[in-house]
Amino acid sequence: MKILVTGGAGFIGSAVVRYLLENTSHTVINLDKLTYAGNLESLESISHHYRYHFEYVDVCNAIELKRVFTQYQPDAVMHLAAESHVDRSITGPATFIETNIIGTYTLLEVVRKYWSELDDMKRQRFRLLHVSTDEVYGDLPHPSDIKIGASLPLFTESSAYNPSSPYSASKASSDHLVRAWRKTYGLPTMITNCSNNYGPYQFPEKLIPLIIMNALDNKPLPIYGKGDQIRDWLYVEDHAKALLTVLMTGDVGETYNIGGHNEIKNIDVVKNICGLLDELVPKATSYQDLITHVDDRLGHDRRYAIDASKIDKALEWTPDESFGTGLRKTVQWYLNHRSWIENIQTGAYLSHAKQYSEKVSV
Repeated sequence: MKILVTGGAGFIGSAVVRYLLENTSHTVINLDKLTYAGNLESLESISHHYRYHFEYVDVCNAIELKRVFTQYQPDAVMHLAAESHVDRSITGPATFIETNIIGTYTLLEVVRKYWSELDDMKRQRFRLLHVSTDEVYGDLPHPSDIKIGASLPLFTESSAYNPSSPYSASKASSDHLVRAWRKTYGLPTMITNCSNNYGPYQFPEKLIPLIIMNALDNKPLPIYGKGDQIRDWLYVEDHAKALLTVLMTGDVGETYNIGGHNEIKNIDVVKNICGLLDELVPKATSYQDLITHVDDRLGHDRRYAIDASKIDKALEWTPDESFGTGLRKTVQWYLNHRSWIENIQTGAYLSHAKQYSEKVSV
């Protein structure tokens, strides 16, 4: 198959692209705008692969999207292009509305026209997988709010949408658009909603890489409030495998929640990282001494937790990594890839985007 991946230079997108090229015989077209979080250095291992193609294209640019579809004739689309950082959405929501909502709408319209003109066999095979987040559901009751012995609820595919931030609201909107294009036009779409991802190549504004990098630089380790916010953590390579499973064997029109079965408080995540660093890069004092509590984020959801039983039962997918094994792999990867980190810190990685933008302007 020829698979078009939007946002393939981002954290999850690059994991998907690498997984496809290293574990399947599919051709991959990576379409990415290369914003601050898009990093082609995350794809160096496959950048010269004969089945890999890169297109420097904004998902909001309908003309360029049409050109890409005409040129490559993809059999499937995995839509991961999105702005995803909650803090940035609070201070600058416009970009999230543009990319996550307008971008998804633009893609859906281009795909709809492309799909409608395919022959019957190709139309039957074509799929569009829209990759979303568990944050669209809002938050769940915290253990501190539940009576002792009472069961804690989980997000299911039928949970009501109740987004809390501009980011999650924009993703909720994009989910609704995908479902509407399925119901109105018959477009063969599927949706996944995942829990918090972590792993190699994650941009250091997110919790786990931020803590690792700050600790290595002997900087404060900031924790929002008490750090008692609970998240379900999913190793990014497990997520990539799950997405391919859904694309290949999922049912059109269905939604699948993808979780890691790892509910952990943020403060405990940070302490686990400190413990690994104490072991792997010991110093005179524990890295935990760098932990600093800061004012909580506006509208901060207290707990997310995924019920991933549907994808387990229907598609036989479960994560390979526990949080312990995945976190150790992640910390070790950052220790072994200091040059990747340094290029992020200095901004050197942005040279790729500059080169492509200069070519386009010429």
